[in-house]
Amino acid sequence: MASNPYFNAPLTPAQPRMFNTTIAKVIWTLVPVVTLGLCAAVPFVVAAVKGVVKAWLAVAYIVGEIAIIGIMVALDPNADSGNPFSGFVLLLLIITAATHTALLDNDKISIGK
Repeated sequence: MASNPYFNAPLTPAQPRMFNTTIAKVIWTLVPVVTLGLCAAVPFVVAAVKGVVKAWLAVAYIVGEIAIIGIMVALDPNADSGNPFSGFVLLLLIITAATHTALLDNDKISIGK
């Protein structure tokens, strides 16, 4: 009796998951918000270590975070000038990082996976 190749074929591994529970998803999504953007890249580094995303995505977030925070500090070093631009860009970083963190386990998104 010949074996069927469909029965003996290895199963394709499932995509690793970032979040095990909804509470974990909420906590990880709050990391960039609670740290005011200073740890915006941390969820992506953890996701890269878990194999959820590729390492280049984590590196891009690290470089982007350092660049944004560095440029904002360089543009407004005393922060008392009343210029809202630095705060606005930091708020955009926080919102972007929190949104992307919440979407890490979304199966419809394939960029960086």
